[in-house]
Amino acid sequence: MDTIRSCCAGSRASYSQDIQQIASPEVKQSIYLTEGEMAYIPGGTFLMGTDYKYAFPDDGEGPVRKVEVNPFKMDIHAVTNEKFKAFVEDTGYITEAEQFGWSFVFHHFVSKKTAAIVTQQVHATPWWWVVEGATWKHPEGPDSAIENRLDHPVIHVSWNDAAAYCKWAGKRLPTEAEWEFAARGGLEQKLYPWGDELTSNGQHRCNIWQGEFPVSNEKLDGYAGTAPVDSYDPNGYGLYNMVGNVWEWCSDWFVNNVEEQGGRNNPKGPEIGMARSIRGGSYLCHFSYCNRYRVAARTSNTPDSSSGNIGFRCVWDID
Repeated sequence: MDTIRSCCAGSRASYSQDIQQIASPEVKQSIYLTEGEMAYIPGGTFLMGTDYKYAFPDDGEGPVRKVEVNPFKMDIHAVTNEKFKAFVEDTGYITEAEQFGWSFVFHHFVSKKTAAIVTQQVHATPWWWVVEGATWKHPEGPDSAIENRLDHPVIHVSWNDAAAYCKWAGKRLPTEAEWEFAARGGLEQKLYPWGDELTSNGQHRCNIWQGEFPVSNEKLDGYAGTAPVDSYDPNGYGLYNMVGNVWEWCSDWFVNNVEEQGGRNNPKGPEIGMARSIRGGSYLCHFSYCNRYRVAARTSNTPDSSSGNIGFRCVWDID
């Protein structure tokens, strides 16, 4: 059985095995296709995964294998607070964080007022605090807001929330194979969407942790938490922030055995599982601890989990 990983993003499973999943309300479907904000991804055969020596063996990144994906379109940005707000206003949707009444927040971002009433944290990863009232519209708790972050990626959304948004938008979540093909931007077997150097020519290309994790973040890339979705240069397919900033939900159930990940032709992952795959790393990733801001890196979380560093983007099938 694959272990549910909670170091990279807070997991409800790691916090309490007794929490039961709350059924998501049904949402009405609305076609919200904005093709100008989607990039054409040509599809084809590529080398998926990595044999990188600093990869995490239990994550199932390798071995490298040939995989084929069909053409599709992908959002050039992660879904923003502004777009998720439009979805909620149109449907009345209530996220799982709102239903549970709490979500995971990185401790540095909690105000003194909120910190005074926080009583629980994840034992193995104490930087994840259980903050009552933390939701997509109150990212650090009830005394925070998103009005000045409408162009930032929506966070505190579970896999189920992301799937509901996709249904409303007439889209879907990408498979892991589609996500990795798109993130590579036409490059073959590079560590990052732009090549093998993290800071090419001294330029920061993604939003990750700089400094000593989890003690101090030097913010050399310009951000401590989330960044606007169009920060930094896009990759070869015109996609922004495919690594760093926020983890992105994929449609696949997570397994770490490559042979169970769905074959070589448009793999969709196993039919059942405990946790869904997430890709891309986040602003909390650092080489010393979570070196998962590489294109081939992967991890997972339960579909009802939400935290301050998980978001998503959508894809659209080409007939």
